Amino acid sequence: MSEKILIVEDELALQETLAYNLKKEGYNVETTADGRSALEAARKSKPDLIVLDIMLPEIDGFEVARILRKEMSAAILMLTARDDEIDRVVGLEVGADDYLTKPFSMRELVARVKAQLRRARLLKEEMGKPVEEAKHETLTYDNLTINLTRREVLLNEQPIQLKPKEYELLLFLAEHRRQMLSREFILERVWGWDFIGDSRTVDVHVRWLRQKIEENPGEPKRIVTVRGGGYRFEG
Repeated sequence: MSEKILIVEDELALQETLAYNLKKEGYNVETTADGRSALEAARKSKPDLIVLDIMLPEIDGFEVARILRKEMSAAILMLTARDDEIDRVVGLEVGADDYLTKPFSMRELVARVKAQLRRARLLKEEMGKPVEEAKHETLTYDNLTINLTRREVLLNEQPIQLKPKEYELLLFLAEHRRQMLSREFILERVWGWDFIGDSRTVDVHVRWLRQKIEENPGEPKRIVTVRGGGYRFEG
């Protein structure tokens, strides 16, 4: 079954162009032209992705995104005619996953749509996998110990200083030992869906962690990079 996309755009010529190009890619496309009908259509059809204009009749795109983000996990790609940093920040804060400023090429839009749908598929697949959560007060891997009760990490029995997100990332990786975890999945579970940032945040924090827990950060043995995938904690 093809993935469902809801286009919310009041410029009918653009709406038709978007629909034509996305249908050509094999997607199941529905269109609407105002914020109120967008809410109704989204609740009824449960789309995988919503292409959402900001300037809409009835209810603007910011409010539509804010409402739908509380009700469903559909990816949201926001469109605007204004190249305004404030719009971009507000859009991300209310729950948009990506942002595209008019005018844009259809090739760029289709690429963004594919990227968001791929990310959504990965998250859905990985969240459906059974994982073995830690049920102990401490996790020990050779000379590395994570104390869950005290939120403390010891290396060679000496405490090491970790920032809160470094600790949360290390614990999450350790709880899913020897499982390949994509950057997108890690970002979703450690930082949360409403985090304004991208998967490079994960890379930066992994680099910091390696400097603190690896014997040779340049050739890591504990947090291993999976080429084209993400990371795996070997302990």
